[in-house]
Amino acid sequence: MQNASTRNFGLLIAYVVPGFVALVGLGFVSEDVQGWLLGVTPEGPTLGGFLYVTVASVTGGMVSNAVRWALIDTAHHLPGLARPEWSDAALHERVTAYEWLVENHYRHYQFYGNTVCALIFAHACWRAGLAGTGNGLGWTDGATVALLLVLIAGSRSTLARYYRRSASLLSEIRKGTHDMANGGHPKPPKAETKGTQQGGKPAAEKPSTK
Repeated sequence: MQNASTRNFGLLIAYVVPGFVALVGLGFVSEDVQGWLLGVTPEGPTLGGFLYVTVASVTGGMVSNAVRWALIDTAHHLPGLARPEWSDAALHERVTAYEWLVENHYRHYQFYGNTVCALIFAHACWRAGLAGTGNGLGWTDGATVALLLVLIAGSRSTLARYYRRSASLLSEIRKGTHDMANGGHPKPPKAETKGTQQGGKPAAEKPSTK
């Protein structure tokens, strides 16, 4: 039960919360989205609006996750945050520990990174909603920039911690790892070439039937 709760919390902060931030921003330029969030009746939001908000938040979170993977991951790797090269040879024996690292480190990284993307989008929508009002830069813009810097610093710290501990857990180093948007996973071992047995020894030739 506790594992399920931890996993649900991780998915909530990694996808739903950033997606909701993006959705709130979209509400500044879309009356329909604003109606989902605030409701179109005096009673407030309806059940249908709640379902729309939930689905739209998940969608927005997934899009933010893809943008984060393409941009923020690359930005962290360029200044010297090296991706670890690990092997999945012992993963089946340590999968519980690896899942713990994902839920307690990588999900937090996704929250920070995805929220950066969502917040930039939301702020841009808010600015677009103010177009023509003549409002210049103010304290809201400064607070947004400060929050973005904190989130970027937090994302780098949690990503570095995830890389370090996952590399220590999967200590058999092997070249050829690759990244995935929802967590790094090594490539599976190459299939044995035809005509060889495990360990590189030539396979015994089958007796001829001729």
